[in-house]
Amino acid sequence: MSIGEIAERFGLATHVLRHWEAMGLITPARVGGARRRYGPDDLYRVAVILRGKEAGFSLEEIHEMTATSDAAKRRAVLLRRREELARRIAEAQASLELIDCALDCDHEDLPGCPHFQARVTERIPSVITP
Repeated sequence: MSIGEIAERFGLATHVLRHWEAMGLITPARVGGARRRYGPDDLYRVAVILRGKEAGFSLEEIHEMTATSDAAKRRAVLLRRREELARRIAEAQASLELIDCALDCDHEDLPGCPHFQARVTERIPSVITP
């Protein structure tokens, strides 16, 4: 497969694939010394990169995980991303609960609703004393 074919298949610009190659994320074969040729392993590798990006990993993190055989390094990257993802999920869940609370409110003045006030008050940090 040519760079144009693989780019089209994944909906990517060709310069993205070139950038990933420069970073060492993919290593397509070369035909005639210059033309890139992508095979089934490359398709899988591009899919891994895209899934990693969808999970919030940076390209550097993806490279770190896929280029190492050190399980401890890979685990450290995964744990960092897991913690960040869990935090984002908790924030999204709290936002969803606030929206559901507002949707269930029949008060004309939403900020005056005791249930809505209780949800918003949860967001006010407590006083920090030195």
